[in-house]
Amino acid sequence: MDNQWQHTTVLLNEAVASLLGAADLGNADAAAGTYVDATFGRGGHSRLLLSRLAQAGRLVAFDKDPEAIACAQAIADPRFSIRHEGFAHLGQMAPASVAGVLMDLGVSSPQIDNPGRGFSFRFDGPLDMRMDTTRGESVAQWLAGADVQQIAEVIRDYGEERFAGPIAKAIVARRQERGAISSTAELAELVAGAVKTREPGQNPATRTFQAFRIFINAELEELQQALDASLRVLQPGGRLVVISFHSLEDRIVKTFIAHNAREAFDRRAPFAPPKPMRLRAIARIKPGANEIAANPRARSAVMRVAERTEAA
Repeated sequence: MDNQWQHTTVLLNEAVASLLGAADLGNADAAAGTYVDATFGRGGHSRLLLSRLAQAGRLVAFDKDPEAIACAQAIADPRFSIRHEGFAHLGQMAPASVAGVLMDLGVSSPQIDNPGRGFSFRFDGPLDMRMDTTRGESVAQWLAGADVQQIAEVIRDYGEERFAGPIAKAIVARRQERGAISSTAELAELVAGAVKTREPGQNPATRTFQAFRIFINAELEELQQALDASLRVLQPGGRLVVISFHSLEDRIVKTFIAHNAREAFDRRAPFAPPKPMRLRAIARIKPGANEIAANPRARSAVMRVAERTEAA
């Protein structure tokens, strides 16, 4: 496994402590249930979790990235298993069988820093951006056939980019004149020419690259599916811990927890008893100053913690 591109796990200790909850970490009988690392990445959370689990504990990890799967093969622990699929497949696990679910969203440093993956405008490489390089179409392939309206909608909806229209028109004009865009450098240069103003310190291509990555990997749709699945697989008292890195993700997580942390009334049956709350919000945690100084990529992270209630 090539360790050229390293990854620093964000909120490592805080996430594991929140996931295990009230378990006595010094007790051999504690943390003996099944836990899920829904986004293995390079395994920072998984390795710490395994060090805290009892011998009877079990850790199931998910990841779409073949490089992450290869990294996971180095973990020779019989309590650990990994699935090469997205965390939306969490729902395939048995109902009420899981003691905790951890989701560390976003892109890992090795994905960003490897030019061959095409996630970053800082390096020239193929315009790919797929989390799973074994299936689906790349950003370059999608841009080769998408029209102005489709491209603008993606940039606006997933990147919250106010210059979505001009960027989309520039992409299609470039395609008509010289063929499809195939590299990250080409895209970044084109976007820079279409974006007239930008926040100080932010590259003009930041929002567009984010938008294409989220879209091509269906990240927000899969997140919603995984959150819904977590309610089915978590046992009463089980913890849900989600680390997000931008407002679109955090808004979905925040809304999901808030919606399920209150009683639900059926307007069609006003005298029927309300459906009980299914989650209890526990905490909202951000990285401290020391972590941000050591790892600037942690600065936008928000971790939300909730607990499954006794309600069915």
